[in-house]
Amino acid sequence: MQSAKHAKYAKRATRSLAIYPARLVTVSAAILFTGLLTSAWAEAAQPNDAGTTATAATAAQATDTSIRPFHFHASAQSLKDLRQRIVATKWPGRELVNDDTQGVQLATMKKLAKYWANDYDWRRAEAKLNALPQFVTTIDGVDIHFIQVRSKHKNALPIIITHGWPGSIIEQTKLIDPLTNPTAHGGTADEAFDVVIPSLPGYGFSGKPAELGWDPAHIARAWTELMRRLGYQHFVAQGGDWGDAVTEQMAVQAPPELLAIHTNMPGAVPNEIQQSLDARKPAPADLSADEKRAYEQLDFFYSHGLGYAQEMTARPQTLYAIEDSPVGLAAWMLDHDARSYQLIARVFDGKHEGLTRDDILDNITLYWLTNTAVSSARLYWENKLAFFAPKGIKIPVAVSAFPDELYQAPQSWAKKAFPNLIYYSRPAKGGHFAAWEQPDELTRDLRQAFKSVR
Repeated sequence: MQSAKHAKYAKRATRSLAIYPARLVTVSAAILFTGLLTSAWAEAAQPNDAGTTATAATAAQATDTSIRPFHFHASAQSLKDLRQRIVATKWPGRELVNDDTQGVQLATMKKLAKYWANDYDWRRAEAKLNALPQFVTTIDGVDIHFIQVRSKHKNALPIIITHGWPGSIIEQTKLIDPLTNPTAHGGTADEAFDVVIPSLPGYGFSGKPAELGWDPAHIARAWTELMRRLGYQHFVAQGGDWGDAVTEQMAVQAPPELLAIHTNMPGAVPNEIQQSLDARKPAPADLSADEKRAYEQLDFFYSHGLGYAQEMTARPQTLYAIEDSPVGLAAWMLDHDARSYQLIARVFDGKHEGLTRDDILDNITLYWLTNTAVSSARLYWENKLAFFAPKGIKIPVAVSAFPDELYQAPQSWAKKAFPNLIYYSRPAKGGHFAAWEQPDELTRDLRQAFKSVR
């Protein structure tokens, strides 16, 4: 029995670590083996962590294809509890270096906590969300929350936009009006979109899967079902981070309604480049300047930026602390990648960036109020795909390569990964949270990217 259990863990370790470079297998394996919502969500019915939304799914709900209106109102007690927990934070000592190489810095977190406890207003964010048309529908037994905003313009192109981790629907809300109402934002009526923004299962206002199997491929099938259920006979899809993984799987599955996809974090790293990175070799001498920069970005990320992903891939249930401490959750979410953390640190130092303090805390507070720190982490455990490897997509693909993304995909790699590359751009500014940080740039790219498939 014991040997069978170990074999089970060994199989699990092999599967989990497939998404990472070979250099990380030893460390991650050690981590593994060492430890051998609907409108009824109101004041009295907050989300829980029982694996579903606050109301238990019934057999009838599992076959229910209805689309129900959704609003969220956090209880006064939950907001009071949040502030009390922030104020009562048990702080560690200061990092022993004068930079961020030991992690999220104490000064940044104290500034964030002070603003969160004393000045931040969730009700403002809540009102903005509730002003949008929000809905819930049940797909494969899980309540899927989504925003749907239809354009007033005739022949608007439907688009489904997917967020990632540590993001949420908060990221994409800045895109809604420019896409649906282009004539008010420097565009033309024939560039209009109908916009659908779903919450990933286990994230935000969507339900928490009670069964295994909700990986990017499953979510991709659910998104196609959602768009069909909304009556769209054709549509396009966009995403970054997990949103890219889901969107690329939609393209792999290639339902007849899907005309094209756009990604701002493409799976486009050639196999020979990945092998060189895994072997910790210097960048090959024959790389172009763009390719060499991308190689160096990937090398840095693989060496210094994967701690959070290793833990969530290997042991997501272990993360009780971030479900219990708002400051702990905030620090965990800020430490996604070096460039976005540095931007956020500058914001809390009073600098004007693409994000504001409220932007950052809206997103973190959504995770806190919906109790989704651990349920969102399970997507890493479920995933079996390498993030940056080409997936063999044949339908039209558009790519925006932002300079401060985990890696800025060179056009040469994008052309090789996507034989039907219909658009490629390199915006002047922006990073991992492109829709959130640089919505004007991404809006411009989406208008241009999909002109040929309208």
